[in-house]
Amino acid sequence: MENQPNPASVLSNLGIAALNPMQQEARDVILRQQDVLLLAPTGSGKTLGFLLPVLKLLRPDQPTVQCLILTPTRELALQIESVWKKMGTGFKANVCYGGHPMTTEIQNLTQPPAVLIGTPGRIADHLSRNTFDPTGVHTMVLDEFDKSLELGFHDQMAFIIGRLRNLEKRVLVSATAGITIPDFTGVRSPGRVNFIPVEDRTNGLTIKRVVSPETDKPAILIRLIGSLNSESALIFCNLRETAEQLSTDLNRQGIRTAFYHGGLEQDDRERALILFRNGSVRYLITTDLAARGLDIPEMKHVIHYQLPLHEHEFVHRNGRTARMHATGTAYLILGRTEDHPRYVPDSLDELVLADRYPLPAPPDYQTIYVSGGKKNKLNKVDIVGFFSQKGGLEKGDLGLIEVKDFSSFAAVRTAKVAGLLARVKDEKMKGKKYKIEVAR
Repeated sequence: MENQPNPASVLSNLGIAALNPMQQEARDVILRQQDVLLLAPTGSGKTLGFLLPVLKLLRPDQPTVQCLILTPTRELALQIESVWKKMGTGFKANVCYGGHPMTTEIQNLTQPPAVLIGTPGRIADHLSRNTFDPTGVHTMVLDEFDKSLELGFHDQMAFIIGRLRNLEKRVLVSATAGITIPDFTGVRSPGRVNFIPVEDRTNGLTIKRVVSPETDKPAILIRLIGSLNSESALIFCNLRETAEQLSTDLNRQGIRTAFYHGGLEQDDRERALILFRNGSVRYLITTDLAARGLDIPEMKHVIHYQLPLHEHEFVHRNGRTARMHATGTAYLILGRTEDHPRYVPDSLDELVLADRYPLPAPPDYQTIYVSGGKKNKLNKVDIVGFFSQKGGLEKGDLGLIEVKDFSSFAAVRTAKVAGLLARVKDEKMKGKKYKIEVAR
């Protein structure tokens, strides 16, 4: 590649007409200053805010890794990679994280990407193995770096930064204001881009209290879900075990849910998000891991089944709704005599629920699993064509399709699933037989 892509074509590839004010300022400050602290709320487009100037800083004639982006979670790393690919830059990017095959990552690094994205633990592992040359890295981005510190990645980040001897630019990104910048980052007097509102509460956000007998929160949750007219919701718990148990209980009651937390294997975490994104489940029961950095749709409803200890996590949870100019509601399920954290005002309006609501309607879609992906040379067009021609699906029968390295997932209208599976049972896609079944 000889030239930088046209900025207008990058925005066109992303389906964006123009940058928002935060993205414009972030681009200008990052290009102008050596060290930058970028502060903006969840859902405001921070990823593009730092990727656009990163693109401008890349050197087409440099064959080594030039920019290293560290993120606290695998999901955020994958989301950044997805945005980069949609930008159509012509520069290679790879992602590295725990749970991803090390052999695949090492193979990818034999032809070094210009942009390397990863979690601190996995990137530190690669540096220990000398699988890529860090001396060419001139730009570093620590995305959600405060969350990385909360998750205990202090030592790994310090080790990594110590190996980046030719850094010219450091960008620290967070959705939380008032945080302390650790000495190991080497950032002393950064240029600041601060778009976090003075008020924690988003203008479009309504917060309501739902009073529960302390001994019967699950029953109150079922009534609350029933009152939402089958609209999707994120349901937050404090403990992994609570999220799993609650999901199991609701599924037994006929309310289709998935659970999501940091103790799951990576494939299981990705699958839960896929089911939620494509509408195969309407309710995702999760810990604070889903409070930020995930590629999930705008939510109208966030439910705090349990309240977090810290106000900033409460703010991040609520940041999943009422983003930008949208409106949304956060519901706090509180026992009548339950002590609540100081950050919860006493003056919250109470939502009084009826004694009974109909259960939410079943999801319109089910997710179909295909045992092949990008590494098998499959893409979305192949799957659409196969399901249409061999499976008999019509245009409106297919929803969101996601193609991973070695697997793919397609949302199919529930009424058409049985017929599809029967028709494709003995068929080949692009000359090869794949396992095709309802995703578990």
